[in-house]
Amino acid sequence: MLVASPATLRRHGVLGINARNARYVMAYNPRHRYPLVDDKLRTKQLALDMGMAVPELYGVVSHQHEVHRLPSIIAGRDDFVIKPAQGSGGNGVLVIAGRRRNLFFKADGEAIDRDDLAFHVSKTLSGLFSLGGERDRAMIEYRVCFDPLFEKVSYQGVPDVRIIVFLGYPVMAMVRLPTRASDGKANLHQGAIGAGIDVGRGRTLQGVWGNEVIREHPDTGAPIAGLEIPHWPAMLAIAARCYPLSGLGYLGVDLVLDRRRGPLLLELNARPGLNIQLANRQGLRPRLELVEAAADPAAEADARVAFARRHFRHPFRPPAS
Repeated sequence: MLVASPATLRRHGVLGINARNARYVMAYNPRHRYPLVDDKLRTKQLALDMGMAVPELYGVVSHQHEVHRLPSIIAGRDDFVIKPAQGSGGNGVLVIAGRRRNLFFKADGEAIDRDDLAFHVSKTLSGLFSLGGERDRAMIEYRVCFDPLFEKVSYQGVPDVRIIVFLGYPVMAMVRLPTRASDGKANLHQGAIGAGIDVGRGRTLQGVWGNEVIREHPDTGAPIAGLEIPHWPAMLAIAARCYPLSGLGYLGVDLVLDRRRGPLLLELNARPGLNIQLANRQGLRPRLELVEAAADPAAEADARVAFARRHFRHPFRPPAS
């Protein structure tokens, strides 16, 4: 179990939610920029405008009277994803992994039909899955086929990589690994595993599952630590470039690693959670303070990545002042 006193947490540089909000989110994230990242369609277009790779968009359903277009959007496609443009935490994401005539199969093998798909889209449009319950749009896009590296440490779903970026510098990272308990979703609050990643080396550390430190995936028994993340410098570069893309000084960048297309930008988060500290067994605050004190936000992305890889190797030890 991971239990520590407030004094111990402060001594290890752990950033709490109040400090995150006051010291970093409110100070570095202009409120008028939030819609750029809270809406996945707008984020996708911004990324495309900057030449970044994203999952291909097959179509969008914006109004109830357009739901009848769904069959034409998915015509000839055996797999795809339906997601809310303004969803969060993986809510409302429907992954179709296979198809046989008019039946569609989820990753767990459950079969649904066209009426089920249309009903899911209708619920999405009504705002059932969106932030604040506002009316939403349904995105139909490419289903990521994750890199073979993750086959033994993922249950059904697609792992994703979360990188915290501060003033354009990647400061901490983790990979979120789906489990049976999380129903194949890469969501820590629903039971996925968070495994820290050494920013300097691109190598996974031990995992955290709920409040437990674990070394093996509970469903597969495969070791979690020591995985070398392919394309790691490229993933850091994408994360670093999301600073000028979003205009947000403190953000979470979520990426996936597709076996055919390599790193893809999935979404951005203006209020990234703090469980990444548990996954890395280290606090964020000293890394953020180092960037504030020594880094140049006007530096090119490659220079910011080089700084991060040089300074944020595991275990991170702040330079003596």
